[in-house]
Parts: sequence; C-alpha cells; structure tokens
Amino acid sequence: MATNGATAARPRRYLLLLLVALAALAVDFGTKEWVLAVFEEGESVDVVGSFLQFTLVFNTGAAFSMGTGYTWVFTCIAIAVVAVIAWIGRKVRSAWWGVTLGLMMGGAAGNLVDRLFRDPAPFQGAVVDFIRLPNYPVFNIADSCVVVGAVLVVALTFKGLNPDGTWAKDDKDGKDEDGKAGPETAEGKGQ
Repeated sequence: MATNGATAARPRRYLLLLLVALAALAVDFGTKEWVLAVFEEGESVDVVGSFLQFTLVFNTGAAFSMGTGYTWVFTCIAIAVVAVIAWIGRKVRSAWWGVTLGLMMGGAAGNLVDRLFRDPAPFQGAVVDFIRLPNYPVFNIADSCVVVGAVLVVALTFKGLNPDGTWAKDDKDGKDEDGKAGPETAEGKGQ
C-alpha cells in the first residue's frame, strides 16, 4: 500500500469499526438472551415456514459442530481474531473496511463471550445458536456478522479498495483516487 498525502488526509475509521463491532455484539447478545428466555433446548418454531426456523441449540465446537472437544482452542482463536482486528483497525481509513472489520470483530466477540462466560465452564462455554435454514447448520447473529464480513473482505479486495482508503490501481500507476498524478509522477520521476 502506498502512503501519500491523500492517504494521510483521510480520517481514521477506528471509531466506526468499534461502533459496528459493539452494535453487532449487542444485537448478538440480545438475541441470544431472548432465545434463552423463550425457548427450551431443541425447541423449534417456524418463522418463515420450514425455510427459516428458530431452534435453540448449544454448540461447543465450530461450524457443523466439528471439534466439540476443542472448545478452548476456538476460544483462543477468537481472542486472537479480536486482538488482531483491534490492532489492524487502528490504521483503517476506509469506511467500507471499518464496517467490514467491525462486523468481523463483533461477530468473533459475540461467540467469544459465550465461550468465556456460558456453561459448562470458562473457556469451555457453549455458543448459543438458534437460526436454522434447510441443509445448513444452526447459527446465530455473530456467525452471520463474521460471514458477511468475510464476503465483504473478498468483495473489497477484488474491487481494489485498500484498508487505508486508496485503490489498488492507484498504487500501480502513481495516481490518487481522483486520477491525479501522485507526488512522484507530478515531479516527472521515473519518466
């Protein structure tokens, strides 16, 4: 990523990232608490026919309930993900990347809270899942945030938008996002 005057002039989007992460965490926590108050484990209710159902399940593993004996490993991975995004996020100057990383951070934190504080024990807690679609594992809002964030990472990367707000094509041709020549090109360097 090239750093130039245009990059430095862009505002940092760390606050946006944190607000999105907190909103995702709050919605995830609120929906899980609601489900725990209303449903018994295994109870299911149709929301949109049999296409969308709410079914309370507890998951000590990863997606598809893989690795149920390694809950502590997933807890450590979630801690690392939240910490890395918090570290990287300080340099984000793109609103899109702020939202994207905020969704991923909030989603990881949502499931981390379950793993740290829910039964049966700290670092071994079961994640509360309740959204059921046909032929898909039961998931929650935190999982949705992580998946949407991952899809946005791929889309932003293919689009060429860097986390610092510059465009990948600008790095190659020495031009800023407005198509103006960057400092080196303007001075005629390399031509």
